[in-house]
Amino acid sequence: MRIFIAGHRGMVGSALCRRLSSEANVELILRDRKELDLTDDLSVSSFFREERPDGVIFAAAKVGGIHANNTYPVQFLADNVRMAVNAIQAAYENEVKRFLFLGSTCIYPRMAPQPIQESALLTSELEQTNEAYALAKITGLKLCQYYRRQYGVTYHSAMPTNLYGPGDNYHPENSHVLPALIRRFHEAKESGLDSVTIWGTGSPRREFLHVDDLADAVVHLMQLENPPNWVNVGTGEDISILDLAHLVAKTVGYEGRIETNPAMPDGTPRKLTSVDVLNRTGWHYKINLAGGIESTYQSYLDHIAQDELRAV
Repeated sequence: MRIFIAGHRGMVGSALCRRLSSEANVELILRDRKELDLTDDLSVSSFFREERPDGVIFAAAKVGGIHANNTYPVQFLADNVRMAVNAIQAAYENEVKRFLFLGSTCIYPRMAPQPIQESALLTSELEQTNEAYALAKITGLKLCQYYRRQYGVTYHSAMPTNLYGPGDNYHPENSHVLPALIRRFHEAKESGLDSVTIWGTGSPRREFLHVDDLADAVVHLMQLENPPNWVNVGTGEDISILDLAHLVAKTVGYEGRIETNPAMPDGTPRKLTSVDVLNRTGWHYKINLAGGIESTYQSYLDHIAQDELRAV
């Protein structure tokens, strides 16, 4: 089976490449941004016409944390919608029968009942700080659902919770919370700082999934004959941001004070997914948070030593 992984250089795409390299009879089709601009519909159409993959795993996205989402909503909405629409349309036009679109649990309403079930989609308002990105991902999800309903192709979606692991983005302003904490506590330890201040009150609760677990779940979903239209991928367990900060500090070896800054936004109060649908298909996560953070920090140190740290 020839599978095109869109976004193979990112954290998720790299994990998918690692996972699929162990699968017999799988040939990976890979293109970086210089080789294929997914926002260019003509380039995407030409690529699919020439390569004609059997399946697609769409892990490409413009991503970032609260600051980035608040600052660049036009790019987060427009670029992500263009990429999704171009790829899904070109896949169908070139008879790709299997397409898995990767979204995010940020698609769900800000005040969705916890744990969040797949049926919560579009039942109330989104979180304003990442609304643009969420709308783009909802568009991709619904387009896959509509192609499946209208044309009978197996186009479906997976909604992972907060991800972390090797290859994450450690930009000081635009990264997600866990890599941001790893970098902040590491630099504080190296500089001998007495304290580290985290954004917000520290009270919001988040769920975290190691990216290698996500890759394993995606392969599992691609092998199902009749997968759900969209399904949450997570652990079903969460932790407060303050407790997460203490866990990261302990892993890094930082012994100073941890302070909060309530003047900065918290984002969604809680975002815990229900993983009952996925669990019923026979998949469960394997990597616990403490062990995952430890291996991720080691990966961070390795990338620093090799001058390969991603911080864009």
